[in-house]
Amino acid sequence: MRNVISDEILKDHPDWSYSSFICRADLADYRIKYVQSLLRSEKGELSNLENEVIGSMQRHELISRNTETDFDQKWTLGEKLADKIATFGGSLAFLICFALFLTGWIILNTVVMVVRPVDPYPFILLNLVLSCLAAIQAPIIMMSQNRQEAKDRLRSQHDYQINLKAELEIRHLHEKMDHLLSHQWERLAHIQEIQLDLLAEMNKKR
Repeated sequence: MRNVISDEILKDHPDWSYSSFICRADLADYRIKYVQSLLRSEKGELSNLENEVIGSMQRHELISRNTETDFDQKWTLGEKLADKIATFGGSLAFLICFALFLTGWIILNTVVMVVRPVDPYPFILLNLVLSCLAAIQAPIIMMSQNRQEAKDRLRSQHDYQINLKAELEIRHLHEKMDHLLSHQWERLAHIQEIQLDLLAEMNKKR
């Protein structure tokens, strides 16, 4: 057990000593307390994201999830439709269709219906249609951008949680490794003492 964990135990139980026994459940609880105090000392009050990470460590749960699926489930029908319109409006297919529409409209009113055109030059009706299209398309694109920003924010929060938990788990593994190494060194020291005693006895017999 590392000294920092022992210090956490001594705060609640001053009569506890380093040679005293502690069960695994209580040891895990004090490890969580140490993690909480460590985060508070570095960042102040814990945020909801950090509390979720600590809770997942206590429950031994995975914190990784598909943020795309979680975000898509919150969409309304209008938001999905607006996003598809914005996606199509920013594609090459829309540019080609728009160019074909403009070319066809101009040819129709200047060549095919030259006697009685629906929208004669300077194409006032076409300008009105294009102005309405731009007025409608602009807020739809802004709505799509806002949703994309919210999705990116959710993804960054999720990445932060994963990185934080990975860092805490690595620290936990280091504690276990230090604990195992200290025990190994103690055993090696005992073995060495026994070997020295045996050598001393053998020298006496000689």
